[in-house]
Order: sequence, then structure tokens, then C-alpha cells
Amino acid sequence: MAMKIRLARGGSKKRPHYSIVAADSRMPRDGRFIEKLGTYNPLLPKDSEERVKMDIERVQAWLDKGAQPTDRIARMLEAAGVREKAERANLKKGTPGKKAQDRAEERAAKAAAATEAANAPAEEAPAEAAAEE
Repeated sequence: MAMKIRLARGGSKKRPHYSIVAADSRMPRDGRFIEKLGTYNPLLPKDSEERVKMDIERVQAWLDKGAQPTDRIARMLEAAGVREKAERANLKKGTPGKKAQDRAEERAAKAAAATEAANAPAEEAPAEAAAEE
């Protein structure tokens, strides 16, 4: 049985509230679980102690038994100091798409042309003033 430590959603529409549960990975997200390990309320401020509540001893027991935390739970455990920080590979997630890259290149070319045009008359004026003297 593949065990996961994951979030199970509760709460009403646009008012999420999550339970941190240990469940069989084949069960639905909000379905049957084995043990409730804590709660997560994303509506509270990030510095609030009530935002994430976990029974760390039970979480550690499940991790020792081989349960795999989801990415979100792993981040919460890292913040709590239970797990060491893992390197994440989201190599292409933050890079813009092809069209956005083309637009950025066009903007950069226009900006470079505008600065050249602005600097060219300014450079010629001191040279003309020096020639007149």
C-alpha cells in the first residue's frame, strides 16, 4: 500500500480549509484516509501560528513507515524543521513562452534605438560648439 501525507480539502466555495492526512495514494483527495495529522488554513496570514498545525510526532512516525509527503506538505515540513530542504527542479516553469520572448526582444530593440537617437544629437552638439570656437 503506497501511503501519502497530503491535503484533503474542506470548507465552502472560495473559503478553503485543508486537513493534513495520511492516506492510501489510490483513494480520492477528499476521500477515505487513515489518520488526520493536522490542519492548514490558507486564509490566515503567513506569520500566524494557526495557519499550519501538525502533530509532528505522528507525521514523523508515518515518514518512518515510508509515507511520501506531497510537494506542498514537504514544504511545510521543511518550514517546521522536520525535513531538510530539497532541491527542486522547475527548470522551465518560470521562463516566458516564445511569443513573450519575441515581444521582449522587440521592446529591447526599440529601447536601444530610442537611446541611440537621443544620444546622437547630444553628442553632435558639443562637437559643433567646439568647432565654432
